[in-house]
Amino acid sequence: MASPNRSRAPKAACTRTPSAADQQSEVAALRRELSQAREQQTAASEVLQIIAKSPGDLEHVFQAMLAKAVRICEAQFGGLFLCEGHVFRLVAQQIRPARVAETLRQESVIDLRDHHPRLALARVARTKELVHIPDLRTDEAYLDRDPRMLALVDSGGARTLVTVPMLKEGDLVGTIALYRRKVSPFTEKQIEIVQNFAAQAVIAIENTRLLNELRQRTTDLTDSLEQQTATSEVLSVISSSPGDLQPVFESMLANATRLCEANFGTLNLHENGAIRVAAMHNAPVAFAELRHREPVFRPNPLMPLARVAATKQLLHISDLHEDPAYKQHDPDVIAFAERAGARTFLAVPMLREEALIGTISIYRQEVRPFTKKQIALVQNFANQAVVAIENTRLLNELRQRTGDLSEALEQQTATSEVLKVISQSSGALEPVFNAVLANATRICEAAFGSMLLRDGDALRRVALYNAPPKFTEFNRKSPLVRPEKIRDLK
Repeated sequence: MASPNRSRAPKAACTRTPSAADQQSEVAALRRELSQAREQQTAASEVLQIIAKSPGDLEHVFQAMLAKAVRICEAQFGGLFLCEGHVFRLVAQQIRPARVAETLRQESVIDLRDHHPRLALARVARTKELVHIPDLRTDEAYLDRDPRMLALVDSGGARTLVTVPMLKEGDLVGTIALYRRKVSPFTEKQIEIVQNFAAQAVIAIENTRLLNELRQRTTDLTDSLEQQTATSEVLSVISSSPGDLQPVFESMLANATRLCEANFGTLNLHENGAIRVAAMHNAPVAFAELRHREPVFRPNPLMPLARVAATKQLLHISDLHEDPAYKQHDPDVIAFAERAGARTFLAVPMLREEALIGTISIYRQEVRPFTKKQIALVQNFANQAVVAIENTRLLNELRQRTGDLSEALEQQTATSEVLKVISQSSGALEPVFNAVLANATRICEAAFGSMLLRDGDALRRVALYNAPPKFTEFNRKSPLVRPEKIRDLK
């Protein structure tokens, strides 16, 4: 009888071969991932190009960045906010529905102290971490009827939100918020995209800050160089024109007017209650003609220059038409405003030991107040003007003293020479007379001279110095001068 145990062949392992549909689905998924990756890279590259091409133009960068984030992350709208303490300010928005735009426009500045503490922006500000709310209608801030959340959800139609912080060295500088109008949470990749854009936004902000600082430093250096150059020019004029104040005043006023972006200027000297125009630069024709006709005038108490004289302090009038003197219809002030067309006015006193000696005034024919730097510049020129005036006064005094000393020395020398001739003449008067006459003619800067002595009823010439030949010949032939001849000459 055959044995019941038979050898059995092992069963083959059960494996499933992927179908063509599965393979196509996997390939399609890979293609989608590759397409999304390319799109993300392209978007990031484009944003970096915009940052590079728009230095300092953050609004353009933010708008482009937000638009790409909304599109790539399949959101319906979004906003980019900058943080300033408790306040968030909307600086860019990407919106389709008009009612959403109106909602965000009304809430473009959000003070967190006026809203629910669980508001998404408040949570980001507190934690400095992203906030992802799949359904805003289930959020605590909405349930507690926060007005912004109600407007955003009920009026704007927002349902899903992701808010990503923009951080610089741990400090919150802003957020990027994306919204969907249906309950559809954002994927991890989409959130990562928004985080990349947030990092780029921080880079753009920092680049702009650095660029603005560089521009400001460049501007400051340029202004400083211009001021130093102007000061050097004025000092050069002072040194090359010792005692001559007119070119100094003109150079000083021209530089002050130009550097302060004024339309025209005047430099006035104050003398015994009156004002004398010492220099004008680029003055309007009607005003210049008036000052040429009346270079010295006495201002009435309401006039700006009179007020500077009274207070000895600078006077800066942003709009001359709003000045009390103009509003009170002071005729001199109105006439000045009409002739000169002046609107913004700056007058800086020139003080020497608290005494007012003059003013530098610059004018704009538009309402545009002068900056602190410009005012300081005019004050510097006013100080230089005082130094120039004082130097000229001291120089003139020195010249006068030098002249007096020179004259005294010349007189002493001449006297010494005459005494020497007398001592050497042994009673001979002719050399004495010649010496006296020569020294007198020279010291008195005369062309020639003669000396006469009384001889009876007539006068006899006893000495001539540097006389013209004809006069010398005449005196040789007629050495006596009689009184009747003198009467005839008269």
